[in-house]
Amino acid sequence: MDYKETLLMPKTDFPMRGNLPKREPEIQAKWENMNIYQKVQERTKGRPLFVLHDGPPYANGDIHMGHALNKILKDFIVRYKSMSGYHAPYVPGWDTHGLPIETALTKNKKVNRKEMSVAEFRKLCEEYAWEQIDRQREQFKRLGVRGDWENPYVTLKPEYEAQQIKVFGEMAKKGYIYKGLKPVYWSPSSESALAEAEIEYYDKRSPSIYVAFEIKDGKNVLTNGEKIVIWTTTPWTIPANLGIAVHPNLDYHVVKVHENQFVIAKDLLQSVAKELGWEAYEVVKTIKGQELEYIVAKHPIYDRDSLVMLGEHVTTEAGTGCVHTAPGHGEDDFLIGQKYGLDVLCPVDERGYMTEEAPGFEGLFYDEANKAITQKLEEVGALLKLSFITHSYPHDWRTKKPTIFRATAQWFASIKDFRDDLLKAVQETKWIPAWGETRLYNMIRDRSDWCISRQRAWGVPIPVFYGENGEPIITDETIEHVSNLIREHGSNIWFERDAKDLLPKGFTHPSSPNGIFTKETDIMDVWFDSGSSHQAVLVEREELDRPADLYLEGSDQYRGWFNSSLSTAVAVTGKAPYKGVLSHGFALDGEGRKMSKSLGNVVVPAKVMNQLGADILRLWVASVDYQADVRVSDAILKQVAEVYRKIRNTYRFLLGNLFDFDPKKDALSLEQLREVDRYMLVKLNKLIAKVKKAYENYEYATIYHAVHNFCTIELSSFYLDFAKDVLYIEAKDNKERRAIQTVLYESLLTLVKLMAPILPHTTEEVWSHISSVEEESVQLVDMPEPVEIDGADKLEEKWDSFMALRDDVLKALEVARNEKVIGKSLTAAITLFPDQKASELLNSIEESLKQLFIVSSFEIGGSIEEAPEDAQSFDHVKIVVKLAEGKTCERCWVVTPEVGLDQEYETLCPRCAHIVKEHYSA
Repeated sequence: MDYKETLLMPKTDFPMRGNLPKREPEIQAKWENMNIYQKVQERTKGRPLFVLHDGPPYANGDIHMGHALNKILKDFIVRYKSMSGYHAPYVPGWDTHGLPIETALTKNKKVNRKEMSVAEFRKLCEEYAWEQIDRQREQFKRLGVRGDWENPYVTLKPEYEAQQIKVFGEMAKKGYIYKGLKPVYWSPSSESALAEAEIEYYDKRSPSIYVAFEIKDGKNVLTNGEKIVIWTTTPWTIPANLGIAVHPNLDYHVVKVHENQFVIAKDLLQSVAKELGWEAYEVVKTIKGQELEYIVAKHPIYDRDSLVMLGEHVTTEAGTGCVHTAPGHGEDDFLIGQKYGLDVLCPVDERGYMTEEAPGFEGLFYDEANKAITQKLEEVGALLKLSFITHSYPHDWRTKKPTIFRATAQWFASIKDFRDDLLKAVQETKWIPAWGETRLYNMIRDRSDWCISRQRAWGVPIPVFYGENGEPIITDETIEHVSNLIREHGSNIWFERDAKDLLPKGFTHPSSPNGIFTKETDIMDVWFDSGSSHQAVLVEREELDRPADLYLEGSDQYRGWFNSSLSTAVAVTGKAPYKGVLSHGFALDGEGRKMSKSLGNVVVPAKVMNQLGADILRLWVASVDYQADVRVSDAILKQVAEVYRKIRNTYRFLLGNLFDFDPKKDALSLEQLREVDRYMLVKLNKLIAKVKKAYENYEYATIYHAVHNFCTIELSSFYLDFAKDVLYIEAKDNKERRAIQTVLYESLLTLVKLMAPILPHTTEEVWSHISSVEEESVQLVDMPEPVEIDGADKLEEKWDSFMALRDDVLKALEVARNEKVIGKSLTAAITLFPDQKASELLNSIEESLKQLFIVSSFEIGGSIEEAPEDAQSFDHVKIVVKLAEGKTCERCWVVTPEVGLDQEYETLCPRCAHIVKEHYSA
């Protein structure tokens, strides 16, 4: 007889190799056919609602690792919530307006904007946006992200734009929207105003100049002819200079250098003297800053005055303590200029070129003008020093080119009017990590008014009309009418029709006695678009609700979407649009560097999925501390793939050993299980509790390590290892075998459910191989609940002690193996000499100790004091390992002198002979 045929070896069709790049698309096709998203929604209907509101990615280009990290984290949360007592719809969205799409059309698609109307160009922008959405949607779905992909929210949809118009109207009604001439961040490369959220800082080399302004009227405080020294790194703003600011409480020295006398802040004299190379100078007198107010200096280039003013913004951190002031080119400059009645002079056009308001420099790009203006200052003897510095400077986040401050007429949302409400809303929100609260709180506390207008074509129009006298018209009636028009026709209608055709029929207004109206041509900042999603999505979609339970985006969104959403929501409703905010870091390469094409270190999600599979990418997301910046590389993904293999092989082993197990018929009750089996269920319960708590706290690395450790330590290294002797060797219905299978079945269901949010494809595949389950998908079940086990704590304490003792035995066996005393552990006979504590423990265990230790012979030889000298010594036990005596049983591989006692089965031990005789003999 071939005894192999009598062994109950594992049987399963579940493959060892994942082959995920091929298998995952097949599983996704199955989900699509069964409409899994809808089925999940139907199953959980009526449960408490949990809304994770998707921050819209920009519809341009393929998805990158940051996108993958973000969408996968969201999917973990939504999948878990729908398996743990909640109804958790997920509506993905896209941000579609703005400059990148305009640029993509003009640069990549070679569209000539000047040859078409604004409306025609906008139609091309819309077509391009939809192409990008379709492309990105397929890539997000390939990640295994479950959502309402056929019905996403998109910021260019008419119903979205209509709600955005209403948000604007509501803010205007409350007096939060105004038009004003103010310096704003201006991008010459984009030819548009920018919000703070659209600014990034990079190093820039700039000229650094010290300039002398001669006193024209010293008001009996200074002598005419003395000179105030200013310092600036923007010589191009000198033509716009209308004043000089000093601090009222600082002391200022009048310093004699040769025949000149200069005014400089006392605290900065030494650094300025060193910078300007003044070897010999004399302090003539000292004056308080407040005494210098209203003194008049001459502009160094033009025949006009420069007024000395008092400003609290003046510091002694750098420069001279006398600040060059150009109200058209700086926020502080503008504010002090308003206070002192200065004009707002801005001699730079929207492309960054000097205008005729800067005589002598008109037509020069502002950066080129630096040189010409510096040369002119030198010619007239006003330049004291020119050098160059490299400093952090604001850049347009899209074009990566420097910005300038430039005064233009813009539309603003007045943050200061409801700042206290904003700060209160920040404090009422739960922030993870906790520092997010401080970060956003400080941003809002220090934030100036939000410039919401842009000088572009592709976006939502600012719904403002103008009367004949230029007065802006925003009324409930006009807002309602425009909103309804846009809901019906889309925002293109604003650019296709004249103002009179966009106004309600018969509309009149005191500002237009002749009934002639014009319309605003600026569009809204794209952050206003996405920031209105709480109204346009959470309120508009019946399956959602405001406030959302959670917003989850990258840490750059504190100045972006978290901020703009909060501003519009508090302005309109008085409350934050979210109850909680969770942020993640950026994806870096394996060495912690930013990914860039030039460095060749970009890890592309599509490539990872084609080579390893989406589940490996998802497991990587679960493995990292995502709240900080995360690293990803081929080597890191390879390590994650190893962990995946371990988890997959655990599923396979469990499935393979349950091939003849029907839980309805074969499962044993808790009372029928042995202690070791119940101990494994206690460990399983602890895993359930730990993993569910980690899901609740968004701590996925905890789940990754907990599940991996359970598979490798509790299961593979212990339970599954010794269980083989029972599972394979014993007869089919042997009670110990059914007890182990009962535990394996519980472990399998638990591990599949616990990992379903993280490894949806693999767990779906495993689920399809569990014949006893009724639900067609693991996504249609709830998370496992712990089983009540009497005396669980005592049981765990006892068996944890045994596991420590077993570790000592394994170490002793390893030493003996290295010394060539034994081969495999089944060739060993071990004798233990325990101390009293270990002796009591061993005597209390009813299970077969030689089976638990996986040896052929086990005995207790006496107390620890009686151990021979050659025994290996441990804390509570001494161990002697010898080669087991006897023959090897051909069926179970145990070495025993009893092999052949049954003459009919000469190569079998008595246990195997009995099993074969009872169950397999003809």
